[in-house]
Amino acid sequence: MKTLIFNGSPRPHGDTQSLIDRLLPGIVGEYRIVNAYRAPISPCLDCRYCWKHDGCAINDEMQEIYACIQDCDRIIIASPIYFSELTGKLLDVGSRLQTYFCARFFRKVEPIAKKKKGAVILVGGGDGHMDKPYGTACTLLHHMNCYDIHQAVFCHSTNDRPAIEDQGTLEGIESIARYLYGKKG
Repeated sequence: MKTLIFNGSPRPHGDTQSLIDRLLPGIVGEYRIVNAYRAPISPCLDCRYCWKHDGCAINDEMQEIYACIQDCDRIIIASPIYFSELTGKLLDVGSRLQTYFCARFFRKVEPIAKKKKGAVILVGGGDGHMDKPYGTACTLLHHMNCYDIHQAVFCHSTNDRPAIEDQGTLEGIESIARYLYGKKG
């Protein structure tokens, strides 16, 4: 079993990472974490290569991520919320999923054969509006052939206390582990 985790946080020891760290003992099998702020991945340039060809014309680390997407069984998107949306760098990485949309829409092929399970972890301290970033995360998961998605785990109290101290959030992390792997996180 393989899990791919997209971490949209710029902070290596922040709230989002603390929740990922809490989930890691519950993961069964191999996992890979893609840190959107540290991975050398360019955003989509709308060159339209993928309208007629498999893959992407940009030769960067995303080529390895495409292989991981094909091979994995579980995908998790974890991100802080900035202005009621996923972080910009995570959206840059997500824009490279355009190749999958183009495969389905223009070339009429299914680019990812294996169906996947997924989960979303969102962290913020602002107004608590999580519907828009959750919808965006689900759209990204759908493009990676992940339609079996756990109810999102939200922590929107980080202005008052660290996410790792929010009991409801910790219960949500355990729920993700049970849902994806059948065990406690």
